[in-house]
Amino acid sequence: MLCFVSPQVAPAAFDAMDSYLVLLLRIPVLCYLASFVIGGDTDPGSLSSADGVYNSSFTPSNLPWNTYNYCNAPHVNAKHYSLPANASHPKLVYMNAVIRHHKRSPDNLYPEENELNSVPWDCSDFSQFSYGGSGSHVFHETTSPSWHPFLSQIWTGSCDTGQLTKGGFDDATAHGKDFWSVYGRKLGFLTSVNEKDIFIRTSTETRTFQVASGFLTGMDPATTARSFPVTTQPSPIDSIVPSYSCPAADAIRDAYQSVPAWTDHLDANADLKARLDATLGTANRSDWASWYDHFFDTFTSRTCHGHPLPCNSTGACVSEADAAKVVAIGDWEYNYIWNAADNATAYNQLTFGVFIQELAQNFKLFRSGGDPYKLRFYVGHDGSMIRLAALLGLGKVSPLRWPAMGSEIVMEVWQTKQDEKFVRVIHEGTPVSGLEWIPLDTFISSLESQVPAHIFELCNGS
Repeated sequence: MLCFVSPQVAPAAFDAMDSYLVLLLRIPVLCYLASFVIGGDTDPGSLSSADGVYNSSFTPSNLPWNTYNYCNAPHVNAKHYSLPANASHPKLVYMNAVIRHHKRSPDNLYPEENELNSVPWDCSDFSQFSYGGSGSHVFHETTSPSWHPFLSQIWTGSCDTGQLTKGGFDDATAHGKDFWSVYGRKLGFLTSVNEKDIFIRTSTETRTFQVASGFLTGMDPATTARSFPVTTQPSPIDSIVPSYSCPAADAIRDAYQSVPAWTDHLDANADLKARLDATLGTANRSDWASWYDHFFDTFTSRTCHGHPLPCNSTGACVSEADAAKVVAIGDWEYNYIWNAADNATAYNQLTFGVFIQELAQNFKLFRSGGDPYKLRFYVGHDGSMIRLAALLGLGKVSPLRWPAMGSEIVMEVWQTKQDEKFVRVIHEGTPVSGLEWIPLDTFISSLESQVPAHIFELCNGS
């Protein structure tokens, strides 16, 4: 299996629509193969071994603290946080931070979902509040009636698809507590949790609101006694998912997922796909055949919550070896689509350029003295994090992996005694090599270089 690297192309190079659809160059540079632990050591054949946790929000103590944990990503915390080494007595003066929401129920369903869940999905321990203005504080409870004619399509229990679980909320709360241990207690940058200093934006998905709530509670439990504003954009144009329409970007992705660099990996894993289809009933369903995203989601959502891998009514089960192979393929696919494929950069620039534009505006506003906030905090999704990581250049350091639950990218601005300002980027609690000390002006220019001019027209071919 081959991995491919994409030339980094500036937006200015794409003055015409046809330039986005140039013939893909296939430059083999690295074979990135990995398998990961799900509930124990596995050896999925030809794939090599690598550390990773997929069965608990808590990383075992015998592993490094910053081990990749899909259920709950490592993040900044007081015990492992260090000041920049590039200047004496620097002062933290501004921050933007972006995280993925924490763990949830599966977002995808098997055709006969009910048959494949030996353990019900129970969300009765986590109230889903939703009410308007000064109205009564109502909350909803999900039920799956045993008499429902379509019950075979959903699991037994009290969780909806893609719903933040109590475990996910607890992880978000712990995340907020760790964040405050650094930026509140250790550095004293934030003196209180208030809407004057902190701006929060999420997607329109309920789980991102709830993660913001848990995060605030972790930073300051007193916030549970008051309301805190969270900003969203209208769902059809929300840039943090992103969800705005961009046919030109779709065409780019279709092109680089139509060449051997992509199709060969599907062919090479045909036996795996056949086994999964036979067990899960997913044969002849295009959304389960074009990539391993759905399998990855349904397996990891279960293992992260202590559920067994799915077994059907005949007793056939997905093996740990096959599940490990799926998550390894998932990592490869995410790195290929958003980092390594030729024209992945152009795809990211079109689909995430609007969010990058927002970040650039934030830092420019701060530079001019006009940003009233100390911290701008965003809660997004895996698609948000992988695009941001790629466009910041993290994929140049090493291949990117599927962004874990609670994945975190922090962009700090530090000021020296000479009033010079520098940016430090921290990913999953660890400063990023090459981005530990970047002049603020350079960082802003780098962000702006990832925003195509006339992005609306480019997206829509006008």
